[in-house]
Amino acid sequence: MAKNIIIAGAGPSGMCAAIAAARDGASVTVIEKNDTVGKKLSMTGNGRCNLSNLRMSADEFNENSRDRMKKWLSLFGVKDTLNFFKSLGVVVMSEDGYLYPISGQAKTVTQALYNECLRLGVSFIFSEQLKSIAKNSEVFNVKTSKNEYEADAVIVAVGGLAGPGTTMSTGDGYYICEKLGMTKKDTYPALCSLVTDDDSISGDFGIRMNARASFLIGDGVFATEEGEVQITKNSLSGIPIMQSSGLVCYHLSKNRPVTVSIDFFPEYTDEEFEALVDDMLSLAHDRRLKDLLLGFCNQGITDLILGRMKLSPDMKVKNVGESMLRCVLQKYRDVRFNIVKTADYKKAQVTRGGISLGDLDDNLMCVKSPGVFVIGELCDVDGRCGGYNLQWAWCSGYIAGGAASCL
Repeated sequence: MAKNIIIAGAGPSGMCAAIAAARDGASVTVIEKNDTVGKKLSMTGNGRCNLSNLRMSADEFNENSRDRMKKWLSLFGVKDTLNFFKSLGVVVMSEDGYLYPISGQAKTVTQALYNECLRLGVSFIFSEQLKSIAKNSEVFNVKTSKNEYEADAVIVAVGGLAGPGTTMSTGDGYYICEKLGMTKKDTYPALCSLVTDDDSISGDFGIRMNARASFLIGDGVFATEEGEVQITKNSLSGIPIMQSSGLVCYHLSKNRPVTVSIDFFPEYTDEEFEALVDDMLSLAHDRRLKDLLLGFCNQGITDLILGRMKLSPDMKVKNVGESMLRCVLQKYRDVRFNIVKTADYKKAQVTRGGISLGDLDDNLMCVKSPGVFVIGELCDVDGRCGGYNLQWAWCSGYIAGGAASCL
């Protein structure tokens, strides 16, 4: 007899699980607290939906998950994701390894998943929020904000805490899982901007530049990323900042002072940069500082550095002195900001931490509550920007959906 499966959450992992289970012959019902499917998915990748990445590796995920991710990615990796979307009629293209739907529209991915669910006979119940799961004889009793249902297996895909304005995320999934005997690791906002209290950044300050960002506690570097950095008053963002935000939040939660050092000449070796500095010194002559430095770097960075060093842009270079000018030029490779906090969950793309993987078997089923599966962002798994978190959604969803249908 076909298994009766309830899936809580109609995000990417939930819909993928529904498709996997329904393809195996299960009777599937998806319960979603929003009034439509895939709200967060439809906005990912700046509306383009970065589905996965050809450079997929377990090393691109949080340290707690890497050993298990090797196994899971071997069961459902990038090639499986490509074949999965091919089966939905979604044509995928690569941009330097980053995989996107050729339509360039995240909403087409959301709609394709939903269409396949409907084609397979998956039922959807909207505007009901999961409240509890309990074992009742041979079946599970699933309570929502409005009704009660019975199921042979339950897949929990309600997401974490990130993006509550879009997803209505409340973190209830953690509480529900803890009631079933699972453990929640501490959670933090991840893939988000960072906040600085630096008063040297003016209100109208705003730059976007390729740079290398190194994050430090004292003199020790714990993370380094390169890419486009964006700096505005009190805020640092861009891919290099977001990639490290989860770790930064963790260290700040332990009351460890975090500083970021930004190198605006990342493509230069130390020797090449010293040669560039020597070239600039040879051009000094009777120029003013602002004239000499006009084409050296972004004007906003120049103003920031000179302001911090209490040097007027109108000063003659000859009055500054060679050693001081050399110091000014070298500052472009080490512009530092104290980080006081990360953006909150409202502006985070994912949640770091979550349900301990030690409580789940290789099929994402709860060891203490067999028949209950936990997938997607609710788990203690988070990856880098670039399609890694969506790969986890497809991977965990398809593995759990297939396993639940075979109980």
